[in-house]
Amino acid sequence: MGQQEKPATSLTGAVSEEISASLVPVDEELARRYPGDPGTRQPVHTVYVPGDAFEAGTIRAWGDAALAALDEHAPNADALAAALGLPDALAADVYTRVRAKLEREPIEDLRVDFEDGYTAKNEDDDAARAARLITEAYASGTAAPYMGIRMKCMEAAVRDRGIRTLDVFLTGLMEAGGLPDGLVLTLPKVTYPQQVTAMVRLLEQFEKARGLAPGRIGFEIQIETSQSILAADGTAAVARMIDAAEGRATGLHYGTFDYSACLGVSAAYQASDHPAADHAKAIMQVAAAGTGVRVSDGSTNVLPVGSTEKVHDAWRLHYGLTRRALARAYYQGWDMHPGHLPTRYAAVFAFYREGFEQAAARLAAYANQAGGDVMDEPATAKALSSYLLRGIDCGALDTAEVARLTGLTRADLDAFARPRRGDLTTQAH
Repeated sequence: MGQQEKPATSLTGAVSEEISASLVPVDEELARRYPGDPGTRQPVHTVYVPGDAFEAGTIRAWGDAALAALDEHAPNADALAAALGLPDALAADVYTRVRAKLEREPIEDLRVDFEDGYTAKNEDDDAARAARLITEAYASGTAAPYMGIRMKCMEAAVRDRGIRTLDVFLTGLMEAGGLPDGLVLTLPKVTYPQQVTAMVRLLEQFEKARGLAPGRIGFEIQIETSQSILAADGTAAVARMIDAAEGRATGLHYGTFDYSACLGVSAAYQASDHPAADHAKAIMQVAAAGTGVRVSDGSTNVLPVGSTEKVHDAWRLHYGLTRRALARAYYQGWDMHPGHLPTRYAAVFAFYREGFEQAAARLAAYANQAGGDVMDEPATAKALSSYLLRGIDCGALDTAEVARLTGLTRADLDAFARPRRGDLTTQAH
């Protein structure tokens, strides 16, 4: 056979080169602003403990209290399934995994709170103690995967106190041996991007003072005011806050009650499923997409305490809100009481286990280009692999069972979940 002739074209190579050169700044801007997911584990929740109440045994105490709540109000899988409406097919597995999680890793992310939840007067001592206890927890293997503090905000009335507390805490960590890999800081009640810039400058100065690599310390931005969603000029302020963080922002956390109150929502209707909450979180989600900044839902203040009937009512509420958030791609939330842990993990585990086999089959078909009754594309493969990875990370799924059904390793899943820029536009079939 003779050599196939190349198809005719009308443009010279110089045209393509000129267009490519003109878009280099755009390419660089895309890479800077939208680096994609960082590829690290995202905790399923954050637990806040007041700075004066945090102790060396806090994490274990929360786990024990959660197990005790199960023993009293749902001593077996059938009881939990009846309380929450879990499908029979999932009940035993979910219940076993929840108990194992509470014994092994009851808290995934803990924030020692020096803001709304803190009322003591000896803040210096409590901040230094938090640094010591967190250092000891990581050294002994009893730490949560992520730990840190929530400081006071950058508003004038408490700014100096917040800066000092952060300094005492970070200095304490450095003096005790250095910053742990799981360190997380939360800046609350952010209203203007300039407050985020101030936090960046503060961390820059600390890094210089302690000889740390530039950008070593990141932080979460807590969204608790209407101005953080819609600025006075009509722009989405939260998007400008991410930019102002100069790559240091790790998360956007929705503050259910402060935000609701800011809009004048009556106390009885302040909840994470209120339309005002949905609007705020949708803006946060769109602003954060592709930036590597994760979005966290808020909390419920209805505590599972009292009679079994009352506990079950509170559990159903919390379970439903958690499932609702997961369906909307808010993979993290807040838990305010040990009694919330059983339903946090029951909701998370049920979410991943009920869709596990279908997701695994679809990803395996995609990876093997085997077709099937759904024609998936690279973007869907990314979503499928991310779903499986989240399930593995929290304990809902086992690495071995995922490998068995997909034929893929953890490295394979990571590659699908975090494709190189441009790969999502390339059809696989």
